[in-house]
Amino acid sequence: MTLGLAHAELIAVLTAVTGHEPRVMTVRSGEALPSGPFELGHRTLQSGLREWVQEQTAHPVGYLEQLYTFADRDRNNEILGGRTISISYLGLVREQAAPSAGLSGWHGWYEYFPWEDHRNGRPGVLDAIASRLDGWIGSDSVQRDPRRRRADYAFGLNGTAWNEDLVLQRYELLYEAGLVQEAGCSQPGGFGRSMFADHRRILATGMARLRAKIKYRPVVFELMSEHFTLLQLQRTVEALAGLTLHKQNFRRLVEQQELVEETSETESETGGRPAKLFRFRRAVLEERELTGTKLPLSRN
Repeated sequence: MTLGLAHAELIAVLTAVTGHEPRVMTVRSGEALPSGPFELGHRTLQSGLREWVQEQTAHPVGYLEQLYTFADRDRNNEILGGRTISISYLGLVREQAAPSAGLSGWHGWYEYFPWEDHRNGRPGVLDAIASRLDGWIGSDSVQRDPRRRRADYAFGLNGTAWNEDLVLQRYELLYEAGLVQEAGCSQPGGFGRSMFADHRRILATGMARLRAKIKYRPVVFELMSEHFTLLQLQRTVEALAGLTLHKQNFRRLVEQQELVEETSETESETGGRPAKLFRFRRAVLEERELTGTKLPLSRN
């Protein structure tokens, strides 16, 4: 749809968790998210997005919610010969193979944001980021202190705790500092794979939304098979959060909130006795909204 010199573009952050890794559906061999213009023939924004995803990836879309609308004048304003209004959506699916070889395909979240995965401890790339940010902070004597506070808060530096929800703030800070390729950096220093236009920014927004949302709504079950073990559920949540969770606290939290029920079946897990299989209690969504909780992080 064209409004004067403005173009409305629909963009999908289609997320799945496969093999305990969070993944996103991409096009252009991993360089962009599925997207297309909102056209007069589309009945709604959401139906238009579904059409574009189907056409570009042939992947079915289930759960879908509007994510954010970007219309920054200084970001991506000449891609289609005018200003672009990017209307993004977050979709949660179970991964299926991409039918079009090389054009659409699944890629890991942390391929684009390697500093976001803390499941095996603090990522080494954070040291390089901290060093490059130090140079940016020291380059402006007036803004030195505010920049230092922002960097410490966003990246958990100098004694500040890491906040997994600040995915977008971290990317935006790297963009402002000119440390990512999308900002014109010719030597980004291995700070994740770049994407077309503003698509990595939109992916960061989707990651942040989902990380925050799994703490108060059981949307993670949109990503699970019908039957699963509690360990599989925990590994899925850990993959999304990029953190290690305390096993017993996690199971206690699931039980207290009555999210699942046993199926009377079991599944053999590697290195242990058969584990009980569970299914999500769909009635939970109809009964009440879940109160906010903190993820039960491991102290190991």
